[in-house]
Amino acid sequence: MKADSAAGPARGGQGAAGPEAAADGAGEQRAEKGTEAGADSVQTHVIRTAGLSVEVKSVTKALATARSVALGAGGEIEDETTERIDDTHVTSKIVLRVPEADYDSVLTELAGTGKLLARTANAKDVTEQVVDVKSRIATQRASVNRVRDLMDQADDITDVVALESQLNTRQAELESLLARQASLADRTTMATITLDLSEETKAKDEKDDDPGFLDALGGGWGAFVSMLRWTVVVVGAVLPFAAALAALYVLWRLFGVRLLGLGARRTPVAAPAPEPAPTPVPAPAQSPDTGKQD
Repeated sequence: MKADSAAGPARGGQGAAGPEAAADGAGEQRAEKGTEAGADSVQTHVIRTAGLSVEVKSVTKALATARSVALGAGGEIEDETTERIDDTHVTSKIVLRVPEADYDSVLTELAGTGKLLARTANAKDVTEQVVDVKSRIATQRASVNRVRDLMDQADDITDVVALESQLNTRQAELESLLARQASLADRTTMATITLDLSEETKAKDEKDDDPGFLDALGGGWGAFVSMLRWTVVVVGAVLPFAAALAALYVLWRLFGVRLLGLGARRTPVAAPAPEPAPTPVPAPAQSPDTGKQD
């Protein structure tokens, strides 16, 4: 009797997985049949996204209009980026979320704020995904409830541990499905519109194209600054060589002259050769009679 009573819970624990798995399969089949039966009456679920590029006279005013239109339709501002480029014009990018029912009207109002440069629109039907996730959630909830009932009936600690592991796994799958369902619901009920705003480029007058005194003065000053800059660059490039030559010259003046003087003292000077004695010139002969020279 004790052996039978000990074996009974063990058999029940091993058999719990079989009936529970069979019940899961039957539940999934019923959910699939119910989905097929009600497919014709299922509401259509569409994810709508659009992008607009509009050129306006004032980005600030157009941005205020876009915010007013979106909030007035019951939407929200998801993201906004505004910047000034070269201190000449402003650009802005704003992402709006609006109810799917007001999607077309909001899109038309935003496109009319200025000159429409580009427009893109996309509609993705996710009805099948919504129905599939809903069916899987129902099946998963039933599975979690069955595991909980089996845990309440289990007496063996091994069965309790095994069922606890199954419960944690199925609850995690259920939470994942619920998060996916919430994401699909948000994306199908609220359409996303990305609006790019840019200001018009101001055309210059023909008179402005003719150079004036100030233009000439500015051009001359620019040329002078450019010449001065290049002069400084050339001087900077030559300066190291000039400094090196100056240092060599100073060293030459300090040590080179002294070395030459010492060398001159140490070198013996050869005595000059004696000059030959002058040859005497003979006196002219005198005549005995006159005593005068011939």
